[in-house]
Amino acid sequence: MAGGAVRLTPELLLRAYAAGIFPMGEGRDSPRIDWIDPVMRGIMPLDGLRLSRSLRASIRRKDYEIRINHDFVGTVQNCAARDETWINDQIISLYAALHRAGHAHSVEVWDGEMIGGLYGVSLGGAFFGESMFSRRTDASKIALAWQVHRLRAGGFTLLDTQFLTPHLQSLGGVEVTRAEYHAMLALALEVRADFLPEGYAPDPLAVSQQRS
Repeated sequence: MAGGAVRLTPELLLRAYAAGIFPMGEGRDSPRIDWIDPVMRGIMPLDGLRLSRSLRASIRRKDYEIRINHDFVGTVQNCAARDETWINDQIISLYAALHRAGHAHSVEVWDGEMIGGLYGVSLGGAFFGESMFSRRTDASKIALAWQVHRLRAGGFTLLDTQFLTPHLQSLGGVEVTRAEYHAMLALALEVRADFLPEGYAPDPLAVSQQRS
């Protein structure tokens, strides 16, 4: 759905997410924004995260630090730092505004500098994953494991990944039809969840399934 002529605001973005659609820029240097409602939608079941033995070992090593919302804009910019990206300056500005309003969050992996992370939007009991990046082996997967545990602890019921990539599928991601997704979203929007739950004790291995 073309949306290049529509003036985007944080409020419009939230209404779009609630309706099951999300924006994507046409390219880094293009001002055009399109609205997307895929026929098949990627989701990550919050009780279905699969971690390999090697990834579980990477998580246990703790040779990194997890930071939440420490450098949200930097996380988005890192996600955009690739040869081809849909994240343009307007997208960065809009999601920074959503972050200031408490609706967009980042999970960051640090080792002196940011080496991996992800960001997305929370609304009700739904979290809409936007993008992730990795500058070290397993860094984005580590961020996802910490995110899934946090969402479970905060009472979320839906983690939308937009599309199903081989990377996400290897971790337990699945596809659902548009109709199935919209039904799941409607239920999730009725849930009261908190991305920053009081007394949260991180344990990303506690809700994962091991695979060889």
